[in-house]
Amino acid sequence: MTATLRHLFALATCALLLGGCASTPPSIARYDFGPLPAATLSSKIGTLIVADITGPSALDTEHMQYRLLYADARQARPYAYNQWAATPFQLLGQRLRTNFAQAGVKVLSTTDAITNPTVLRIEVNEFGQNFTSASSSHGVLNVRASLFRNHRLLDQRTFQRSVAATTPDAAGGAQALAEASDALTADLLTWLASVAQP
Repeated sequence: MTATLRHLFALATCALLLGGCASTPPSIARYDFGPLPAATLSSKIGTLIVADITGPSALDTEHMQYRLLYADARQARPYAYNQWAATPFQLLGQRLRTNFAQAGVKVLSTTDAITNPTVLRIEVNEFGQNFTSASSSHGVLNVRASLFRNHRLLDQRTFQRSVAATTPDAAGGAQALAEASDALTADLLTWLASVAQP
């Protein structure tokens, strides 16, 4: 191979390498709710079955969604390079169960055998980051909670929490929704304690 050919080959190799670098997409950042807050809640609810959380199919995905209320409130938009580590239903369910257990509730699943079971079912109505301006957003969580005993409805309530994001991006939205989920735990525990226990 002559010096000229070697030179051309080296240039072609560099061009291919640089082209490959330029076409590499940014890595995906994955968020969860982070560490649990310090234990401050205490409950004497006893034993509770927490069913798997349900909701609209649009939320049954790892995509992080936001709405621009000042532009088009009816359009949910996904972040391009940011995702949840699991679906919002899975993240919220795990967070609630862990917070309940930390508060002293004996948390069981729907497959556990128990006499006179008390079952909490939660359906998510809204879970996302809403921007009121380009620099201001809130993590909004809205759920309908239903409490059953022996397949009979004891009570049903709708809960909503809205927490301001510290930054107008996916990281701020993840932080706000984690705090909204923890606040929702306190709301649910207060409500559950007000419903007659066996």
